Amino acid sequence: MEQKSVLIGMSGGVDSSVAAALLKEQGYHVIGATMRLWTYSDSCNMKHEGCCAESAVEDARRVCDKLGIDFYVMNFKDMFKDKVVDYFVDEYIHGRTPNPCIACNKYLKFDALLKKALAMGIDYVATGHYAKIEKGEDGKYILRASEAVKKDQSYVLYNFTQEQLAHTLMPLGGYNKDWVRQKAEELGLGVAHKPDSQEICFVEDGKLKEFLMEMSNGKAGKPGDIVDTNGKVLGKHKGLSFYTIGQRKGLGIAQENPLYVIELDSKKNCIIVGPNEMLFKNSLVADNINLISLNSIEELNNIECWAKTRSRDQLHKCRLEVLSNGNIKVNFIENQVRAVTPGQGVVFYDKDHKVLGSGFII
Repeated sequence: MEQKSVLIGMSGGVDSSVAAALLKEQGYHVIGATMRLWTYSDSCNMKHEGCCAESAVEDARRVCDKLGIDFYVMNFKDMFKDKVVDYFVDEYIHGRTPNPCIACNKYLKFDALLKKALAMGIDYVATGHYAKIEKGEDGKYILRASEAVKKDQSYVLYNFTQEQLAHTLMPLGGYNKDWVRQKAEELGLGVAHKPDSQEICFVEDGKLKEFLMEMSNGKAGKPGDIVDTNGKVLGKHKGLSFYTIGQRKGLGIAQENPLYVIELDSKKNCIIVGPNEMLFKNSLVADNINLISLNSIEELNNIECWAKTRSRDQLHKCRLEVLSNGNIKVNFIENQVRAVTPGQGVVFYDKDHKVLGSGFII
C-alpha cells in the first residue's frame, strides 16, 4: 500500500507535537510546518510570546528534529492580517465580540494550508485539535466533539466543508490532555510541560486595549454614554471595544444595585446596563449558517438538539427554527442562557455530539 503523506501544522506546543508523533507511528509520511503569521510585534516593539512567536517556531523545529521529520516555515502573514486581525478589530469597533480562532481555522489552517499541501502533492493536513473526524454510513464526513470534554475544540472548527474534512486528520480526538503530556514526556519532547497558548495568539496578554487603539487608529476609543434600560445616562464609557456583555466591574458608575452590560449599541455608541436577570435569554438568532454533513438548512427546522454559545460554554438543550431569510432562531428549552454575545459562534450538536451546523450570533 502506498504510504500517505500529511502536512501537520506545528505551533510549537505539546498538542501538535504529539499529534505529529502519533501520525508517524500510524505509518504516515509526516511533514511539519509552522505558519508564520502576522503578530502585534510586526507593527511595534511590544513583546510577543504567543503561538506565532519566533520561540514557538524554534520549539516546533526542535520537535521535528527529534521525531526525524522534515520541517518548513510557511509565510501567511498577509492573509492572517487580512482575514483574522482586521476582522477581529472591526468586530470590536462595532460592538461585537469576535473569536479569532474560528476565522483562523476557516481561512488559514483548513483552507490556505490545505491548498498549499495539495499543491505540494501531500494527501492530508493535520492539527493538534481535540476533535474527531469520521466517515458516516452515507459516505459523508462528520465532525464530532472530542472524548476529552473539557478540551473539546469542535466549537472553533465548525466551518469545515466536506472537501476539507476528506483531507484532514485530527489524531488527538480520542485522548485527554494528561495522556498527551505523558506521551510527550515518554518521547522525550522538550514541550511536554509547555503551558497552553493564549486565546489571542497575536496580542500580548494584557495589551488588548493598546492593540485595538493602534490597529483602529484610535476608533476603538470613541467615548459615549452608559445608559440604563430607560435611556437615563449613568456615566461615560471609553469605547465599546473595551466592554463585554455580562461585564460588571470597571464601568465607573455607582448605583445602589449591581448593574451589568446587557447590550453594546454601536449605532448610538452607547452601553446599556441593567440587572443580572436581564442577561438571561430564552433565544438567539444566528446568521451565516454553515452545514457540515446535512444537505439543506431545512433539515435543522424544528429539531431538538444542543447549542454551545461560546468555546468554554456548556451545552444547552434547544429547538431550532429556520427563518424565512435563512437565519436560524435558537429557542432554549430547559434553561435560559446568560450573556449571549453577538459576534460569537453558536454550534449545534446532536445527542451523539456530532456537529450539525453553526452560525454567528447577531
